[in-house]
Amino acid sequence: MSIPASPPAAQPSPTQPSRRELNKAATREAIATAALDFLRNQTLNTFTVDDVAAAAGVSRRTFFNYFSSVEAAVASFTQNYLDQVIVELVGRPVDEPLLESAQIALTAVGSPRDLAILAETFALTQDPQLGRFQLQAWEECSLKITDVARQRLPEGTDELYLYALVGAVVGSCRAAFQVWFQTHGTTITPESLAQLRANLQRTISHIRNGFNN
Repeated sequence: MSIPASPPAAQPSPTQPSRRELNKAATREAIATAALDFLRNQTLNTFTVDDVAAAAGVSRRTFFNYFSSVEAAVASFTQNYLDQVIVELVGRPVDEPLLESAQIALTAVGSPRDLAILAETFALTQDPQLGRFQLQAWEECSLKITDVARQRLPEGTDELYLYALVGAVVGSCRAAFQVWFQTHGTTITPESLAQLRANLQRTISHIRNGFNN
C-alpha cells in the first residue's frame, strides 16, 4: 500500500501573519512587558537594557533590534493602542463625518486587558524622561490621522483647518487620559477603565458640539 503524500504546507494568507511575523511580535511584546514589569517596581534609573533583555530571555542585540531604549519599549504600549485606533479609523465608512469616525474608533478598540495596560503605562510614565517617548507616540499618531483626514475631507480643504482639527482630536484624547489619571492615579479597575472609555467618548463630543455649554 502506498503511503499518501503529505498535503502541501499551508501558505500564510495575505491577511494572516506568518509564523515569523508572529514570533517577532511575541518577542517585541516580551521585551515591552519585561520593561513595564521593572517600571512597576523600580524607578527608571535602577534597571538597564541588559536587565530587561535578560528578563525577556533575549540578548542585548535583540533588544536593540526592536527598541532604541527602555523608555521606547514602555511607550510601545501606547503606540500599539494608537495604531489600533488608526486601523479602526481607516475602516470607517468614507462618507461618515470624520469626528464621528474618530469617536467610534477611540471607543471601539482595545480589549479590557489592553486598555488596562495602556492606562497603567500612562500612570507610570509621568516622569519627563518617559513622558517624552509617550509624547512622540502621540505625535506619530497625529501624522497618521492627518493623512487619513486629508483623504476623507473634501479636496482643497484648508490646511489650517486640517491641522487644527487633528490637533484638537489628539490633544483632547491626551486630555481625557490626564483627567482620568488625576482622578484614579494608578488604580486600574473595571470601573476606572469604564470611566476612561467614557472620557474618550466625551472629549470628542466636546469638539463635535463646538464646546457649547
